[in-house]
Amino acid sequence: MTLPLSGLRIVAIEQYGAGPFATQHLADMGAEVIKIENPHDGGDVGRAVGPHYFGPGDSHFYQAFNRNKKSVKLDLKHEKGREILHKLLEHADAVFDNLRGDLPEKLGLTYDALKHIKKDLVCVHLSAYGREGERKNWPGYDYLMQAEAGYLSLTGEPDGPPSRFGLSIIDLMTGTTAALGLVSGVLGARQSGVGRDVDVSLYDVAIHNLAYLSTWYLNGGHVTGRAPRSGHPSLVPSQLYKTQDGWIFIMCNKEKFWPVLARSIGRPEWAELEQYNSYKARLANREQFNADIESVTITDTTENWMKKFAGKVPASPVYDVAQALDNPFLHSRQGVVKTHTPDGREILGVANPIRYAGDPAPLRAAPAMGADTDALLRQSGFSMDQIKTLRDLAVI
Repeated sequence: MTLPLSGLRIVAIEQYGAGPFATQHLADMGAEVIKIENPHDGGDVGRAVGPHYFGPGDSHFYQAFNRNKKSVKLDLKHEKGREILHKLLEHADAVFDNLRGDLPEKLGLTYDALKHIKKDLVCVHLSAYGREGERKNWPGYDYLMQAEAGYLSLTGEPDGPPSRFGLSIIDLMTGTTAALGLVSGVLGARQSGVGRDVDVSLYDVAIHNLAYLSTWYLNGGHVTGRAPRSGHPSLVPSQLYKTQDGWIFIMCNKEKFWPVLARSIGRPEWAELEQYNSYKARLANREQFNADIESVTITDTTENWMKKFAGKVPASPVYDVAQALDNPFLHSRQGVVKTHTPDGREILGVANPIRYAGDPAPLRAAPAMGADTDALLRQSGFSMDQIKTLRDLAVI
């Protein structure tokens, strides 16, 4: 068997987080991702994002988003650079960019600008606010989207200031959404023989992620706010509880789990109490219910509660990042992978979450800037003398 995206070629004008995260998903599944980097500005700005580095132009941040890719130095502002891009696109399935919304048209990266090269080419654009409308030329970043889409009003304690997610969740979700959009676009192009533009924006994804909260407001006028201890807006118990040595998150989001929890904490009679025997009753008595549960959880350690709950009550220990990545369960799932640079240096990272039968995922470290320039240009028909001339002209 082959990797599911073997044979898919993507030319990516990308940098930083959301865009490279999108194409890394695809590269992990066998796609050939050719990363275009400007030779005059240090390439992908992510190479310089600190504070941790493997070496000059090779940050930990960059390695987190760019494994299994190829890199070509190319100045797209130079006429010869655009000619080379077009040669690369002759045998590509998609061109991907994560530029400001007004730039793909200016740089000639839209389907209308490129369809003469390949009729079934798919042009994927990941931007902050989309390629149309009053904000198309606005820069935009994850934290701004979290703020405007309501996330900060949902995160943290009710009496605390608005709080963002600890991760750049909108960048990551938009990258994943763009990967889906690209594969779907290519599938459609292969069926119809005609390509298209595909647009994904940070803002649209941030709003889309509101999901059921948006339905509650749009149809019933209900504005969801913050609940204490990171609690679910309507389901009880579903929140943090103190233990003897830390915290545990208990999440009985099906009615059948509450009697099991009551028995597991040594209070089976609580399951029959009128004020606790249904979702509606527990929600109406949330404060007293949670105080009763915590009066028990506080008497033992998180580890001991997890042993009692394991496989019966949905619960998790509350870990920091180090504990999460050192977790034996993660390693039993092969959740940490080792990639290698051409000189043999080992770089650790987290595995692609999509698991599939067949060949193992490739494990190449992110490429050095321009590492594949000569090979790919030769493959596209350029001679060594032509490549030398292009390098002398600072096009590559």
